[in-house]
Amino acid sequence: MAISRLGFLSLLLLVLLRAFASLPTQAAARGGSDSSGIDNGKHGAFSRILLEDNPEITEEMTRGYMSNSELENAIQGFGNKCSNVSRIYSIGRSVNGSPLWVIEVSDKPGQKEAEPAFKFIGNVHGDEPVGREVLMQLAYWLCDNYLKDPLATLIVENMHLHILPTMNPDGFALRRRGNANNIDLNRDFPDQFFPINDEISFRQPETRAIINWIKQEHFTASASLHGGALVANYPWDGSRDKRKQYYGCPDDKTFRYMASVYSQSHYNMSLSKEFKGGITNGALWYPIYGGMQDWNYIHGGCFELTLEISDLKWPKASELLVIWEQNKMSMLNLVASLVKLVCGLRHRVLPSSFCTRVWIIYWYLTSCDAGVHGRIFASDSGRPIPGSLMVKGIDSKISASRTLGDYHRMLTPGETYEVVASMEGFRPRSTRIVLEQEAMNLDFILDPDGQKKPLHNDCGCHCDDDVGGKPFLIRESHLWLYLLVLFVLLALYLLSKRRRTASKLAAHRIPLKRPVAV
Repeated sequence: MAISRLGFLSLLLLVLLRAFASLPTQAAARGGSDSSGIDNGKHGAFSRILLEDNPEITEEMTRGYMSNSELENAIQGFGNKCSNVSRIYSIGRSVNGSPLWVIEVSDKPGQKEAEPAFKFIGNVHGDEPVGREVLMQLAYWLCDNYLKDPLATLIVENMHLHILPTMNPDGFALRRRGNANNIDLNRDFPDQFFPINDEISFRQPETRAIINWIKQEHFTASASLHGGALVANYPWDGSRDKRKQYYGCPDDKTFRYMASVYSQSHYNMSLSKEFKGGITNGALWYPIYGGMQDWNYIHGGCFELTLEISDLKWPKASELLVIWEQNKMSMLNLVASLVKLVCGLRHRVLPSSFCTRVWIIYWYLTSCDAGVHGRIFASDSGRPIPGSLMVKGIDSKISASRTLGDYHRMLTPGETYEVVASMEGFRPRSTRIVLEQEAMNLDFILDPDGQKKPLHNDCGCHCDDDVGGKPFLIRESHLWLYLLVLFVLLALYLLSKRRRTASKLAAHRIPLKRPVAV
């Protein structure tokens, strides 16, 4: 079908934008962050009281916020309205017996798939209620825009998103930071530096619910929403000697990348004058012990950020929609960074709308998906196995799922990695990769009897199994996509030219019509 010159120029403009997007950006445009990306600690005095209850919470301030019963009704109502892409389940109860409801958003909710899983947790502190409101907005946006918006469709169809709007309903009802036992839930997890008591049974019921949840689900990444500042915080949250200092975890570079994805997508977080680039290492900001994000990373292999999404802990209810809009793209981009795009778009039928197709191509060209994904199989049976994945030089291990053997490892793009898969009773296998600006799909086949098998990935690419050899470069998909775009541009140009010629020849019979912008 022929296309107007306006459509042709629009597509050409998108390609040009892609070219400009690849050019280096000055640090000033990203809030003055230096090239290392490491926060130097020169924030100036931080005046907000993050660690204390706010004694001035009045009825006027709470007006417009959902009560616990209203929130529960909203969650159940969402489940009824959006049952085709969601399920509602509880992971436990609070001290006072309130259920901790979770919304799972997926095109196959409740089913086990070889797809990454992400979780959002809100209202960890009772006096920081913005997260519970924003997370409900996120759930409804995905439901309302599924099959209409490409990004919503991409998330729903390629991953499992779990949303816990409130972890601390009792603290919210009491208008205080801690739970009903006045315990700060973000100090209640077993700590790596100071394990006073690692017995899970002594933890608060809300904490135990999160711990059991992480053990049951195979989460790749996570974020908890807080209030009182505007910054993306990443591990470690504390240091061995309790000093306030930069204390990075083994995946420090990847966590800085994830935090930057959120900050750079935000309305103004990256412009912060207190935090370079709108991100900070937890131990450098203020050390805490027993925090949830460190426990997630150590014990769940789950890359969690702590997101401070509003300057005020309890802003006016009239500002909630503005805060949602300011955080919307950050939340969507952070979740979408887990989606496997390299092979997914090759086999997916694009929507019929021309504008939608153009938007998806542009989004694909300009987006970064950080990590390596795949499955681990046994060569003798061909069945998936729950092996482990290590990256040499990074002292952190993640496990594949027990049912499907799938793993999803967050990594910083633009780096060379040596990836090793292993499992007791099998020979470990390794390969060296160069991770470009998209996720890599990489399957491992482990031999129990010592016979060497080739390494495969599900994009039909061949990987170098010789660690001493040349790094494996995955450029095939990039080249294929650029050739496709060039072919489409050429075809559209020829069609447009043919249409103009035909129109001139038929001018004496059919009056010319102007293209209509819709």
